[in-house]
Amino acid sequence: MSIDFYWRIGMEGDHASLRTPRRYNRGEANGHGPGNIAPAIRGGELDGYGYIDHMAAVAKASESAGFLGGLLPSFPVTEDPWAVAAALARETTTYRFMVAFQPGFLHPVQAARMSASLQRATGGRLVYNIISGGGGPAQLWWGDKVNHDDRYARTSEFLDVLRGVWDGEPYDHDGRFFRTAGAALPPGLAGQPFPEVYFSGSSAAAVGAAGLHSDYYLSWLEPFGDLRAKFDGVRTHAEKLGRTPKFAVRIDVVARHTEEAAWAEVEKGWAFVDRDAANRAAQGDSVGAARIKGWVPETITGYRDLEVQPNVWAGFSLIRGGPAFGLVGSYEQVAQRLDELRELGVDAFILAGNPHLEEAYRVGEEVLPLLQATPPPVSPFGPPAGQKDSRLLVP
Repeated sequence: MSIDFYWRIGMEGDHASLRTPRRYNRGEANGHGPGNIAPAIRGGELDGYGYIDHMAAVAKASESAGFLGGLLPSFPVTEDPWAVAAALARETTTYRFMVAFQPGFLHPVQAARMSASLQRATGGRLVYNIISGGGGPAQLWWGDKVNHDDRYARTSEFLDVLRGVWDGEPYDHDGRFFRTAGAALPPGLAGQPFPEVYFSGSSAAAVGAAGLHSDYYLSWLEPFGDLRAKFDGVRTHAEKLGRTPKFAVRIDVVARHTEEAAWAEVEKGWAFVDRDAANRAAQGDSVGAARIKGWVPETITGYRDLEVQPNVWAGFSLIRGGPAFGLVGSYEQVAQRLDELRELGVDAFILAGNPHLEEAYRVGEEVLPLLQATPPPVSPFGPPAGQKDSRLLVP
């Protein structure tokens, strides 16, 4: 049973640690103050080591630490992941680039040409992270006013057209969102390996589109019982279409030699809790974000109130942007929780930690080998519905 591990590459800058969650000191998100690097001011001038160089260091570090590839997120505050993937491909050897993008902002024929060009240039190292948008101010930043369910209908049609032109045969399409007449990729680009599709979304509309198009259904981490129920729903829908889905989970990690040391790191970051910022980030019509918000209690007396089950902590979004849930514990505990997720049916993980460079080495050196050396335990939540207990080693 092969498990794929990806590492997140911070596209908007990076924090020196969880203890400085709202201060980007790597990159230019907060300017060029004292202590800032990539670039830094030396002798009164910028040193010429740009943030793209830092992202390249993260990519090379995570590649050497055993990660299959890196997630390149896309938000209004990030650099463009397509351009970054092209730049970083020359800095790595086998590393895959999971490009996050919203299909509504590209014509599918142009997306096919860009994708096939990257596939040919990199030897097939492009992976799609399809996101249909969470609504609210972030969606309006792109000028997109399409409603929630229609965004997923648009995504589905986009992928239909993209696949239609991929093999080089003339393709006509007259749909609700896109039109083509005799569109096709040119020789040399046609027939490149089609990128694997990681598809996100928790709503019924998202699950319906994922059932048609995804290679991996991607979710943020949730309490394991809820995650299993979500996977069962996706699996049931996909089976009606004659498809067998795979599952992936995006997880932030704080792993240290001891559990006490990991929680001490969280405690230091807890001083920067900003619930208003977390609520602003969750604005919109995202069902997944609404699910996460429902697990965070209104009254919190301390950071351990948010440990919803052993080592599963729901407070990350309160001290920095992004998903609420992550894993906190010793190397062995984090590996055990990941093993339990494997037993729930997870086939791929996208892991992250701040700072991305140092934590890529830490997780790759200290956590991943524990997974590779031990079979997954029987999850306390049971194996996936309809499946037997498969205690298989990760090769």
